[in-house]
Amino acid sequence: MINIGLIGCGTVGSGVVKLLQKNSEVIAKRAGCRINIKKIAEIDAEKITNLALPEDIVTADINEILNAPDIDIVVELIGGLEPAYNYIMTAMHQGKHVVTANKDLIAVKSKEIFKLAADKNLDFCFEASVAGGIPVIYPLKHSLSANNINAVIGILNGTTNYILTKMTDQGQSLQEVLREAQALGYAEANPDADVAGLDAARKIAILSSIAFNSSVSLDDVYVEGILDVTPSDIEHARALGYVIKLLAIAEADERQQVQVRVHPAFIPKSHPIATVNDVYNAVFIHGDAVGDIMLYGRGAGQAPTASAVVGDIIEVARNTVQNVGRRVGCAFYGEKTVLNISELSTQYYIRMKVQDKPGVLASIAGVFGANRVSISTVLQPVSYGEWAELILITHKVKEQDLQESLLLLKDMSMVSAINSVIRVEGAEN
Repeated sequence: MINIGLIGCGTVGSGVVKLLQKNSEVIAKRAGCRINIKKIAEIDAEKITNLALPEDIVTADINEILNAPDIDIVVELIGGLEPAYNYIMTAMHQGKHVVTANKDLIAVKSKEIFKLAADKNLDFCFEASVAGGIPVIYPLKHSLSANNINAVIGILNGTTNYILTKMTDQGQSLQEVLREAQALGYAEANPDADVAGLDAARKIAILSSIAFNSSVSLDDVYVEGILDVTPSDIEHARALGYVIKLLAIAEADERQQVQVRVHPAFIPKSHPIATVNDVYNAVFIHGDAVGDIMLYGRGAGQAPTASAVVGDIIEVARNTVQNVGRRVGCAFYGEKTVLNISELSTQYYIRMKVQDKPGVLASIAGVFGANRVSISTVLQPVSYGEWAELILITHKVKEQDLQESLLLLKDMSMVSAINSVIRVEGAEN
């Protein structure tokens, strides 16, 4: 029998308990042993009243888990940096394996945690920290380990994907759809982490660290959210053959340099990830041997996330019973340089309001040309008397050159406003 100590029994924690109870027989066969919930540390006892557990399992004293000699695996599901970091490090110092779903912690403290796990020869597993029930950590560390991974592109936040899908399908504003998402429970009362891109940023920091075997922290990720995306932008995207998604992108080049970023992007309708809608998540990976693959499914929710947590528990239990040593860790043998967003080269969609008179387009094109920005597509869909809406798509250009051009254009009297600047991904090689 393998004993586990569960820290936190909220939405995911109670899902883990239910799954271990429901599938106990098949789990025991796959793990090669019984998995027993020895203790649950939870200060709100009401959270477990419907879980059919003995009363003596629940404790408000974390030390009954961290210092218990008969607990083999600590499962941390409280989230956040502290006290979760302290609990995890203490558990490993006590010789306990750890399973967690804590993306916040891993995105900031992965280097310290992975080092201690390696030093202590312990399993530290975190499949549930990215994309809920979609298996992506394990494939990157195991199934794809023969590849040089050069790109990981993800839709990693179900809330923002739901919002953008509804804006696309129904023509509603972001605030209208956000209120609907909150009423349905898809968005938190305070949705800042989702709509500002921070949730996806934590997840892509984790994926890029594994894919590129180099420590990438949250501070290394360039982040833009979806708050400035309008129905007008979505309609223009549709007309031009694109959809808008909040993408988390990690790319590596042959010079040991990586770019890690989260932002809205135009993506061609023909791209596989463009078809991922509503609350679903997807991770698109390119490896030099495997080519392109995409993993797709529910990226959040009680049952999908619990599935990933229990999968890790089974793996650790199997390793422990068979005495085969720790699972493959995260090796940061190559400290790659993380490039600033100014070094990015991609295409851009630009929507601006300009004077509707001869010579304006030529003047704007002249500013772009002087800053090495080449225009691919020009549209003027709407006029407002003396003013007009101007839509531009650039060829692939350097971010720094584009931003310098935009600064100059903002000071020109013929330009009333630069309303939107959105990157275009996957269109030009």
